[in-house]
Amino acid sequence: MRTVVITGGTSGIGAGLARQLLASGHRVVAIGSSAANGAALQAEAVRQGSADRLAFRQVDLGSIARTTELAAEIRARYDTVDALVLCAGRYHPSRGETGEGLERTFALYVLNRFLLPELLHEPLSRADRPVVLNLCGTGGIRAGKIHWDDLQLRRRYGGLRATMQGARANDLLGVAFAARHRGSGIRYVLYNPLFVDTGLAEPFRQPTRSLVKLLARLFAARVEQITPPLLGLLADPPAAPLSAFRRGVPVDLGRPEFDRETALRLHRVLAGLVPERAG
Repeated sequence: MRTVVITGGTSGIGAGLARQLLASGHRVVAIGSSAANGAALQAEAVRQGSADRLAFRQVDLGSIARTTELAAEIRARYDTVDALVLCAGRYHPSRGETGEGLERTFALYVLNRFLLPELLHEPLSRADRPVVLNLCGTGGIRAGKIHWDDLQLRRRYGGLRATMQGARANDLLGVAFAARHRGSGIRYVLYNPLFVDTGLAEPFRQPTRSLVKLLARLFAARVEQITPPLLGLLADPPAAPLSAFRRGVPVDLGRPEFDRETALRLHRVLAGLVPERAG
């Protein structure tokens, strides 16, 4: 039985993975912000007979303090973590800040995904085939750009601009983690499932919301179509310290989006924003 920690684990792709992993006999720590979604997943686990293998944690992952507390709890409870799946994300049409003064998309999509793999490095390194699976951009996103002089987009915010910066940043997070922890045995997998119907229309205003719903209905993949290859990567991660896929197709890591020096630069900047333990 493997222990898998999933952020965004109570909705969308994260919840789909949690259900399948529980059905396969594994232990799941599902982390989400919605008590209702967490209760629904727990109720499913009861019906499935796997409630003893599901731990739900309601945590605001946009908070550095709450994320640090969560990681400490996981380290104390689980000697080994076999896989960390990073799914949590939220589209914000307008700019807002967390209680710690961080732009919300940057806090959840970038800082959290930087922080958790670092804080859970020890229990991950004890596993036989540890893997970090990050659902993100994996190259080729022309709109994605790191705004080094304004990472939190105080001067020119846009929901798409913030999300695309996060996608580019997450590719770099994988590069930096693999470079810094090359001898740890932890595989880092970047994966872009492309257009998936996960309720992503809800944050938009009308009429955009209706248009996005229609496009999702016509063109988006269903969650149950996306989870099988992800489950395969969790069960048998690639041998390389870093790999990237776009809907199952390998991505060339020689692309400029995966530049090692840029990745390490981002690591240094992010490390300066969080407690020393994660640097």
